[in-house]
Amino acid sequence: MAEGLSYTIVEYFGGDDGYRCGYCKNEKGNFSHGMWSHTMTVQDYQDLIDRGWRRSGKYVYKPTMKKTCCPQYTIRCHALNFQPAKSHKKTLKKMSKFLSKGELPAGGPDGESGLQPTRASSTPAPIELCFVNRNPFSDSSSATGKGADPARPPCRKAKDLRKERRLQKEQIKRAVGGDSGASPATPTTPTPTEAPPGHAPQPKPLEAFIHESLPDTALHRLEVRLVAVSFDDPTFAATFEQSAALYARYQTAVHGDAASECDESEFRRFLCDSPLEAESPPDGPEMGYGSFHQQYWLGDRMVAVGVVDILPTCVSSVYLYYHPEFASLSLGSYSALREIAFTRQLQKQSPKLAYYYLGFYIHSCPKMRYKGKYLPADLLCPETFFWVPIERCTARLENARYVRFNQDPDAVDARAFKDLSRVMVLYKRTVMPYAAYCRKRRGPSDQEQVEQYAALLGQTCAESILMYRDIRGP
Repeated sequence: MAEGLSYTIVEYFGGDDGYRCGYCKNEKGNFSHGMWSHTMTVQDYQDLIDRGWRRSGKYVYKPTMKKTCCPQYTIRCHALNFQPAKSHKKTLKKMSKFLSKGELPAGGPDGESGLQPTRASSTPAPIELCFVNRNPFSDSSSATGKGADPARPPCRKAKDLRKERRLQKEQIKRAVGGDSGASPATPTTPTPTEAPPGHAPQPKPLEAFIHESLPDTALHRLEVRLVAVSFDDPTFAATFEQSAALYARYQTAVHGDAASECDESEFRRFLCDSPLEAESPPDGPEMGYGSFHQQYWLGDRMVAVGVVDILPTCVSSVYLYYHPEFASLSLGSYSALREIAFTRQLQKQSPKLAYYYLGFYIHSCPKMRYKGKYLPADLLCPETFFWVPIERCTARLENARYVRFNQDPDAVDARAFKDLSRVMVLYKRTVMPYAAYCRKRRGPSDQEQVEQYAALLGQTCAESILMYRDIRGP
């Protein structure tokens, strides 16, 4: 293999006989094709998820859509045009109230336990994205407060609160306008402005809800830290045990896993072992591309972690886990809103990075339909791999589990597999096209398996990704 070049190297496993579905609980109804990725470039993974693939650790899989019991459609949100719905504003207000008063709302997380529940080099420095009030977090024990502090001062007069809100709006406008003193994490999406006479007011943007200033009496400080998934990163290494313990607590309490199913080795395999190679091109975002953990901290206590992949055109949500004590804050929805805002922030640095991928949309599972509320959104047509607005898809999904969303009968997969001879393989540590490999190979033919693999990847990916072939033959 040539030195200094980045390759994606995979071992293709083919389909399987069916396994238990995590959505409808059918014992043998879930079907998919899978491959193990030893290493993967971010562009190759971007191309794969745009053909319906997803990763779980280093295992990359694609549901067999016409066969599986609960078809899983790739979904993406147009982050730049996103406007929070009423339910999203409610979630943001719940968090603001908790930070201000320390009150956890009654009830559960409204069915949202995370965005992607399926499990199946040099590193950039950590970036910190802070949601901070003006009072420092007093002590770690107050992070679990269940009610208002009786020692807190009496409520201020309404006119004082109005004055404070006016000053806060002015501060946000100055920051958005390019004030040289603004923090790098300050949102840059425009804030609402006064509408001209006769025009409707502009809607309040997502960032204004997230970064709304808290009162002086606020009890808590929430900080979100972006950490590269690498043990070479000192922040990731220092917080690994705490993060693994939080994962185990979440899995046992929320998903009912046995302790052996969510120990440190399983946590490492599922959420720390990533095939993605970190890349920092000059036209990319400041922290580069790759796999990251977004850690949510209350003082010195980690309360949630969102796992994301930053790719050339999107932020892709992988998983979320959190302390069950905070389930009533709807952290699945809250973290998605934070990740949409994060995508919008990155787009300012890398213009083509404009989408937020929420994993799979499973219409046949009512609890997973909430992903369709992050609008505007598209679903990926499973046959042509065109993106189709979700509102044109959901009505058809009411009548059938599997649907070809592209209604143009002449539309085809533009990257369909056409030429087997040009599929790239890695054989005896040498990169070669399949035609050359066939002349060197010993043993029975593997053409049927390679054709299946190439059809699932499409011609572009099949010519870029290296399919590992054992030196002993198939």
